[in-house]
Amino acid sequence: MQPEQFNILLRFFKALADDSRLKIVGILANQECSVEELAVLLQLKEPTVSHHLAKLKELNLVTMRPEGNSHLYQLDSEALQSISKEIFTPEKIASLIEDVDTEAWESKVLKNYFEGESLKEIPASRKKRLVILKWLVNQFEVGINYPEPLLNDILKRYHPDCATLRRELIGYKLMQRENGVYWRTT
Repeated sequence: MQPEQFNILLRFFKALADDSRLKIVGILANQECSVEELAVLLQLKEPTVSHHLAKLKELNLVTMRPEGNSHLYQLDSEALQSISKEIFTPEKIASLIEDVDTEAWESKVLKNYFEGESLKEIPASRKKRLVILKWLVNQFEVGINYPEPLLNDILKRYHPDCATLRRELIGYKLMQRENGVYWRTT
């Protein structure tokens, strides 16, 4: 995500992180209102409503049109849809973590459960167990068939309960088996 888009997104969330502003957006989605009307509806002072409207106008979420001595405000649904189309895509949201080490948690799990090359215990947590199993499956080569006794010998290098590890590798579909022969699927 480009820095400009990131700042828009940040300002958007900051602007809507206030319950009064969210209520204003909700009201203006249904009808045009003046500052005075919004103040009465929300039981706020008019300067407070004006302040909230100014924050929403900065993001172009509300439009204003003069009418006599007052101004009427309305939600700009096109601006809201535009922000949604430009910034709220799964790809753009996922790009928020470009500078985050996404493997830090997995590294911590491996560090906590391994002592050297020995697995201290098989994690009870399914998510942690999957991290361990993904590491273990990488100890096997793709395209090689492993007879069960050989597979057991390799697994015993890491933990004595090779039967559980074998079942889990199959259960998580990291390996397949047929007639006592195992192979890596990925």
